[in-house]
Amino acid sequence: MPKEKYDPPDPRRCYTIMSAEEAASGKKSYWAELEISGRVRSLSSSLWTLSHLTALHINDNNLSRIPPDIAKLPHLAYLNLSSNKLRSLPVELGNMVSLRELLLNNNLLRVLPYELGRLFQLQTLGLKGNPLSPDILNLYQEPDGTRKLLNYMLDNLAVHPEQLPQRPWIALKERDQTTPTAVFTVMCYNVLCDKYATRQLYAYCPSWALNWEYRKKGIMEEITSCDADIISLQEVETEQYYAMFLDTLKQRGYDGYFCPKSRAKLVSEQERKHVDGCAVFFKTDKFTLVQKHTVEFNQVALANSEGSEVMLNRVMTKDNIGVAVLLEVNKDLFSEGCGFRTPPPPRLKCVFSGGKPPQERQLILVANAHMHWDPEYSDVKLVQTMMFLSELKSIAERASGDPSSIPIVLCADLNSLPDSGVVEYLSNGGVAETHKDFKELRYSDCLTNFSCNGKNGASDGSVTHSFQLKSAYDGSQMPYTNYTYDFKGVIDYIFFSRTHMSVLGLLGPLDSQWLSDNSVTGCPHPHVPSDHFSLLAQLELHRPPPHPLNPLNGLHLPAHS
Repeated sequence: MPKEKYDPPDPRRCYTIMSAEEAASGKKSYWAELEISGRVRSLSSSLWTLSHLTALHINDNNLSRIPPDIAKLPHLAYLNLSSNKLRSLPVELGNMVSLRELLLNNNLLRVLPYELGRLFQLQTLGLKGNPLSPDILNLYQEPDGTRKLLNYMLDNLAVHPEQLPQRPWIALKERDQTTPTAVFTVMCYNVLCDKYATRQLYAYCPSWALNWEYRKKGIMEEITSCDADIISLQEVETEQYYAMFLDTLKQRGYDGYFCPKSRAKLVSEQERKHVDGCAVFFKTDKFTLVQKHTVEFNQVALANSEGSEVMLNRVMTKDNIGVAVLLEVNKDLFSEGCGFRTPPPPRLKCVFSGGKPPQERQLILVANAHMHWDPEYSDVKLVQTMMFLSELKSIAERASGDPSSIPIVLCADLNSLPDSGVVEYLSNGGVAETHKDFKELRYSDCLTNFSCNGKNGASDGSVTHSFQLKSAYDGSQMPYTNYTYDFKGVIDYIFFSRTHMSVLGLLGPLDSQWLSDNSVTGCPHPHVPSDHFSLLAQLELHRPPPHPLNPLNGLHLPAHS
């Protein structure tokens, strides 16, 4: 149902005529409502140029048809077509998803276009006085009949069998031919778990297309068609991880690691099956698992609260988690030296080239996280990100005497836009303690615990990390990763150690023209199984020099006396 409060137009409409003096003085008029009356039989085409209108009263006329051009008034929230002579309605009326009130009383309508089911924000539908079929009238006259009728029409609306257009592959650079490198692909994908796929949140999607049994086929097809060497998934339900994801991907040569959100410890065994979490999969012929880790943000917040009330009340109460796997790059692959086409297709292979196998094993740390969702909690998202990087730093330091030899790949649904403090922190290596995303809340006493200099280090008024990270996608390559009616934007990311790696290519966005032509106001959709689009990046890993003078990926090394 609609989230925003709707105030219908005042039935006691008052009109004020601008005086000649006001017009001469340059006074501007603004009107968002229009009333047309006088037994009108046809409408002027100039009406459809008034795209700013929010209310249109054309009741009590002699109109026998409404042209499809009415859909050119996308901001209409109120449309009164009552007491005309309408025998049919244009299917384009279903594209006017801003409508809250549609009055069709006292016409000659015998049928309704099923496209009206797309009007998911409609609160009032007037159908009285029409010779409609008993099936429609009986449903309409039930309690909450408007919503039941619209849901029925949406669920029975024919979906064109047309397949999604292939997303383009964006080639960015050629593989380095001068030094030994390894090329592999990384996928990041929020699959939208079944528990969150409700009609309340996604009223524009037919119920059958929200059903997990339907969506899981499209999700697995998306994953297997990308055939990435490393797969990071968010919103994976515990039961589905073991019953579907792990089982299916093991057959395709993957192993994986999964952990549910912290609340899984507090609920019954039956409820635990439906707690979602984060999963990382990797191809076992490319990588070998060395270590696996879970980071529970509420536990890290508790251990580092330093008496901060906002840390305890805002951060510790959120049960988001992150996972990390330390992988060894299989040595024999360094000597394969086989090439690939440029640009490569979305189904990419892991390719290593040049030189002899390294004398020491090459490790890579792959991390995956899902940060808190609420836009009002930008401070929590930023602190969660800081905690995660601090934990990753500790993992890398414990894993190697020279932690700078361990490159990082960080995949995440950060629930944060590219101009957020979270992305600034990751990309620039730090943010000011006074950053607006902290909302002037008192975090400063505990933030030093997560800064690269540690609790006892000198503070310059900023919170820093020492990973040198770069986003695989820039702002122009992917205009949105989350695509719903209420929100369309980039909140999913793949970051990597820019001192160890470079990005060779990316999977681009779904054609926006296709979305427009097919009236896709938001996802999920019968052709799009999640409200997120997957990210796929092809990364090139460079072998580190034998004795780096400085930490290559910026991991903080403790000072030696």
